[in-house]
Amino acid sequence: MKDKICLITGANSGIGFETAKNLCAQGAKVLLWCRTEEKARQAEARIKTSHPQARTAQVMADLSSQKAIKEAAKRILHQHSKIDVLINNAGSWFSDLGLTEEGFERQWAINHLAPFLLTHLLLPALRNAPDARVITVSSDAHFHGKIHFEDPNLSKNYHGLRAYAQSKLANVLFTQEFDRRKRNLPISSYAVQPGLVKTDIGLKHTISFHGLMWKLRRLGGISPEKGAETSVFLASSLNVRGISGKYWDKCAPKTPSKKTENRKDAARLWELSMDMCGITNYFEP
Repeated sequence: MKDKICLITGANSGIGFETAKNLCAQGAKVLLWCRTEEKARQAEARIKTSHPQARTAQVMADLSSQKAIKEAAKRILHQHSKIDVLINNAGSWFSDLGLTEEGFERQWAINHLAPFLLTHLLLPALRNAPDARVITVSSDAHFHGKIHFEDPNLSKNYHGLRAYAQSKLANVLFTQEFDRRKRNLPISSYAVQPGLVKTDIGLKHTISFHGLMWKLRRLGGISPEKGAETSVFLASSLNVRGISGKYWDKCAPKTPSKKTENRKDAARLWELSMDMCGITNYFEP
């Protein structure tokens, strides 16, 4: 990974932090995308405690805001003409319905629209890498998901788990459709199932009952370091070069939900996401 540049969203904690630390240890320069400067500084300091020679840089932006994503992407492109690996790692879970400044349900915005938009915006730098990779962290929760095309905000029947499963299914469909539409671009796309990981995702924006259920459920989970293994593998292994559009678990391809076989839904989701992100030509930012 020497001389490679990797951008990781949600890099200050959990799976994202462990992914960043591991790739730094392998010699990559890692751009730590965090919501605040304080979180970015803390993550950088923790990485350099164990890896003093680690090369890192900070990127601050709220992934629920498309305006903030666009501004951050401009700064990244100004500083880096090439990005070898983009890891769309950040994820959220909310008990209650809430809308972003653009009017989108928060999990839909952060878990799906943000990776969709950020990948589009960074294509100029990804094109300049000889073996660019876009890794999007999904979940086996996508097996329970359904894309509610008429009401992706779930405004009439909201439940946090339903919104989460929808966004994770969208991650897999995005990965597959990106691969089908990229034509001859030398950019590989991968969706990842990290497993049940002991993180705080179910505690940050949840009601007390949901928080308690998550505390109990994660007792049987794996460590964030273990959960990061497939992302690290896909970012660094020479053996996966060009194996694009697949769903991965435990460093191996895995058959996703049968719902991902519906190419009409994948194409419909792509067009809906383009519209929601204000994109007219995805591969020409």
